[in-house]
Amino acid sequence: EIVEREIKGVMSFDEALENKRLFMLDYHDLLLPYVNKVRALDDSTLYASRALFFLSDDSTLRPVAIELTRPQDVNRPQWRQVFTPGYDATSCWLWSLAKTHVISHDAGYHQLISHWLRTHCCIEPYIIAANRQLSAMHPIYRLLHPHFRYTMEINARARQVLINEGGIIESCFWPGKYSLELSSDVYDKLWRFDREGLPADLIGRGLAVEDETAEHGVRLTIPDFPFANDGLMLWDALKEWITDYVTLDEELQGWWSEVRNIGHGDKKNEPWWPVLKTQDDLIEVVTTIAWVASGHHAAVNFGQYGYGGYFPNRPTTSRIKMPVEEPTDEELKEFYEDPEKTMLKTFPSKKQATIVMVTLDLLSAHSPDEEYLGENPEASWAHEPVIYAAYERFKGKLQYLEGVIDERNVNVSLKNRAGAGVVKYELLKPISEPGVTGMGVPYSVSI
Repeated sequence: EIVEREIKGVMSFDEALENKRLFMLDYHDLLLPYVNKVRALDDSTLYASRALFFLSDDSTLRPVAIELTRPQDVNRPQWRQVFTPGYDATSCWLWSLAKTHVISHDAGYHQLISHWLRTHCCIEPYIIAANRQLSAMHPIYRLLHPHFRYTMEINARARQVLINEGGIIESCFWPGKYSLELSSDVYDKLWRFDREGLPADLIGRGLAVEDETAEHGVRLTIPDFPFANDGLMLWDALKEWITDYVTLDEELQGWWSEVRNIGHGDKKNEPWWPVLKTQDDLIEVVTTIAWVASGHHAAVNFGQYGYGGYFPNRPTTSRIKMPVEEPTDEELKEFYEDPEKTMLKTFPSKKQATIVMVTLDLLSAHSPDEEYLGENPEASWAHEPVIYAAYERFKGKLQYLEGVIDERNVNVSLKNRAGAGVVKYELLKPISEPGVTGMGVPYSVSI
């Protein structure tokens, strides 16, 4: 009833579901076990959340409902409430506050899962196994080497100042001291190698369906989806380059065996691991690894300052509960008389916001000596005419992608990337100038 009221008679709830017009940002079950633990920390609160969106005809997503849940504990029963876009002042403020909580959940998940876990952390076993099992002269080692460069070093630094006990993540993002526990929890429950490649990732999240007649073999359920539209072109370019390059031998079997049985040993018996038997198997495995290290990491990293540098747009934690959750008379009075004050108390503190702004600026910046996809070939590729020719084709496809992205970003019919006040989507443009540019795809996870 709530959803049908919010979509204003466009269609019924069942029709919206059947036509793939409803999307959910679902942090409910994942966050529920952490709510009471995080609430016990100083200056911090947490809910389990679900946010529901309706897909309009123009491919824009309209938020229609947010559910916030606090589970029961030894002293209190469960509290749960659904919030919708308001039309009176109080409802509008409650909706804004509910959105603030959900965005902070998304910011924490983004940093610890989409960024740290899926790119920085899960690439380490591929690198370690490659250095143990493959000769430095092996063709696949030489193919993957630029995608592995600098990652172990940047991860060592992250463990010292970013994800360490009492570090930036623990002090400024909502999971607090449970940050790495959350990351490990999601790895255990959700991470699968066979869903790390872009097409499989999109299909697994309900954002695409297999379609052999479609340009990239999948049909998007949100037609104007900048990350997917640009990313699938980059995925295809990487896959074609890798297809032109690969061969298969015993060294590779040793590498892949270590990745599975040691590097990801706690998941070694999962049935979804690809078996390295054919060239097609190898192509899919190597393309997935190259994509995660380059395109995936670029998309989740280099736009962080653009989205979160102004911290009210992307708060990283919430410090007080919703004013309607079992309120005292004093809390309600303050909310009614000065809702801005309630909002500011909900946002991160000034210190937290400042630290996050500086951190995101650092993470989003390209160094002057960054190494980008398709910019310069590795020496070993340049000296082999057939490989160099394949690389030049790859470089040409990336240059074409840059032009397509520029064209898409001025097409005002694509409302998610063009129009008044809309930030252009350039995160998957391969080459960038130094600094915070919101574009550029380095080979490796190097920052």
